[in-house]
Amino acid sequence: MRWDDMFDDLAGQLQGGIDDEAARRAIDDERLRVGRLSLRERLVALAESGDEPVSLQMSDGSIVAVRPRAFGSDWLSAELVAESGRVRVCIVPTAGIASLVLTEAQLLASLRESTGNRPGDLSGRLGLAFALRDLGRRRAQCEFVVTTGSIVGTIDRVARDHVDVAVHERGVARRSKDVVAYRIIPLDDLRLVVLAGD
Repeated sequence: MRWDDMFDDLAGQLQGGIDDEAARRAIDDERLRVGRLSLRERLVALAESGDEPVSLQMSDGSIVAVRPRAFGSDWLSAELVAESGRVRVCIVPTAGIASLVLTEAQLLASLRESTGNRPGDLSGRLGLAFALRDLGRRRAQCEFVVTTGSIVGTIDRVARDHVDVAVHERGVARRSKDVVAYRIIPLDDLRLVVLAGD
């Protein structure tokens, strides 16, 4: 009888050690996974967690509330939610984000494993220039928010690291006679691109 008790005790200790090791391994695996997360992955996880707006502090100090909808490699498309409740479509270059201003629930949601980050996902490889070229092809009137203010106009062309904008009044179609200036904006200086027609 004593031998049976001793073997049961040893088996219990061994199982406890195995369980402790599995728990330590799970903690290490989770720490490693979180350590590899990118800002894009956290934003994707937030978008998948619900429809609550996410507050972004931009590198110029302003704070905007957005509902992320689509993601590129270095940008996101979102609904820009104004304090008045008005919603407009925008593109946010991730380089223009200084920080995410989150609630505790949003912080925890951003750490979840996203279902939208699949290897070979095409959207994850599309850069900001791709999204801007699409706006240029559609001749969409936009408001370009940069560190020194904002510019309203239409994209004429997109190069590797800058965009050419024909500046004209809001609500006026881009015609040569209505263009008041041409601006070349470095992509690094873009904080927000808001579709002016929305």
